Amino acid sequence: MDTANKPMYEWETINWSQTQRLVFKLQKRIYRASERGDVKAVRRLQRLLTKSWNAKAVAVRKVTQDNQGKNTSGVDGVSRLRNHQKIHLANNLNLSDKSQPTKRVWIPKPGSVEMRPLGIPTMRERAKQALLKLALEPEWEAKFEPNSYGFRPGRSCHDAIAAIYNGIVQKPKYVLDADIEKCFDRINHEKLLDKLNTTPTFRRQIRAWLKSGVMDGKTLFPTEEGTPQGGVISPLLANIALHGIEEMLTKNFSRRTGKTSRKRKPSFVRYADDFVLMDESLEVVLEAKQLIETWLSEMGLVLKESKTRITHTFMKYEEKVGFDFLGFHIRQYPCSDKQSGSVGGTERKRGHKTFIRPSKEAIKRHLNKIDDLLERNGKSSQEQVINALNPVIRGWAAYYSTVASSHTFNNMDSILYQKLFAWAKKRKNRGQNNTELVSNYWGVNRGLGWKFMTPDNEYVLERYRDTHIKRHIKIKGERSPYDGDLTYWSNRLAQHPMLRHVVAKLLIKQEKKCSECHLMFTSEDIMEVHHIDQNRGNNKLNNLTLVHRHCHDTIHAQGTYAS
Repeated sequence: MDTANKPMYEWETINWSQTQRLVFKLQKRIYRASERGDVKAVRRLQRLLTKSWNAKAVAVRKVTQDNQGKNTSGVDGVSRLRNHQKIHLANNLNLSDKSQPTKRVWIPKPGSVEMRPLGIPTMRERAKQALLKLALEPEWEAKFEPNSYGFRPGRSCHDAIAAIYNGIVQKPKYVLDADIEKCFDRINHEKLLDKLNTTPTFRRQIRAWLKSGVMDGKTLFPTEEGTPQGGVISPLLANIALHGIEEMLTKNFSRRTGKTSRKRKPSFVRYADDFVLMDESLEVVLEAKQLIETWLSEMGLVLKESKTRITHTFMKYEEKVGFDFLGFHIRQYPCSDKQSGSVGGTERKRGHKTFIRPSKEAIKRHLNKIDDLLERNGKSSQEQVINALNPVIRGWAAYYSTVASSHTFNNMDSILYQKLFAWAKKRKNRGQNNTELVSNYWGVNRGLGWKFMTPDNEYVLERYRDTHIKRHIKIKGERSPYDGDLTYWSNRLAQHPMLRHVVAKLLIKQEKKCSECHLMFTSEDIMEVHHIDQNRGNNKLNNLTLVHRHCHDTIHAQGTYAS
């Protein structure tokens, strides 16, 4: 029966293509209204969106099917919903001035002994946050500063690194490399709500989430400041709280020369609560640091002294050159050339060259992870070890495939060979020499080179050096996925460095559309590869099709297969 003629929706029969299109149409209108400064239109469209059944259904689907933490329970213990429960939740999803407390979960910080607190809301609160985010994000995407890259749709770490490269490639600069201390935990609630400047209904609901408290074990702790990490809307609220730093710098560093105004602000790049500020003048950097500290204090925030320092990209400053950001090491080196017309040729310094590579700390963390995997798979088969290592190697190499990583990749292959040889040596039979060991585990004596592979050649360990180095093209200015230019965004998605090779191929083959719902993929979508004949061992391209995660669930639930 057609969904439109039924008195009540059923989850299995919802026309998701139409639902998603209607939601995006309203989001695009909110974005356009915010761009032109029409506050009344923004508020009217946001109310329309949050009361829309289509938006409620999309919000429920996001938190129950799409999100990575969809199976994590809140204080109510609910981690999964059946389809009739999803419909019930969507039908009764309304914003209010109440909120259940979040559940405190502690996770380790990468490369640190410190633990990071997460606040996990209940499924209902997650759905309400996803609904409100659908309405608020388009408004703020039209306002956010161009050099803010963290936790925003269509933007990534690679865009931030490309922006840094563009900021220093012409001239060496002093750099303020800074981190905001416990940013998510210390944001002033009243200042944040004032900056939101939203409708009373939205304000009351956000205040309820901020003040809901956290349950650590059986104890309820009040939350007088901060936005709990783990909530669907928390990254957006943190970005809103930090919005305005770049604008403040522009105002303070604008200088007048006669009748013309010349901007003289330092380059600024922010990724969530980490940022770098770059300028040729040390005085400008020091002055900008003071201005930023004053601006942050108004939001209840301070810079973390242990992670905030001033350095230079080309010459030594305080015994250091270059800096690390988002796992990359950025530094400039003098480049030389032979002086023409001289006998034998004499070298002269000619400018500088910018190099961005994986940082030593990132390499160390990755190698520690490799060690941990090999230790846990000490008695596993070679096939299991290859299957455990390949995703880790592939992901790490892809992340650094946009910078000058060739030398690092070669070194990583050498180090990994030594680790694998040690792993194999622990397993060798008595009387087996090293030549036989290499023949068993590597393809060199089979004419296949130094590849770690099973004797039947079916499973092969990926090598870092095989990853193609390709420069990342930075996002254009203030572009946003809500501007409606789906062609631009789908082309960027197909060129994203973190995409697996097979996914990129399927994207091009399917013209960037999901083969099940026929909607174009966006940067926010989670894409999965579906095996048409249900045989996961058949990885031929004609047996694979690319679908949304929620479409993949539908295919297997209904027993229908995309063609």
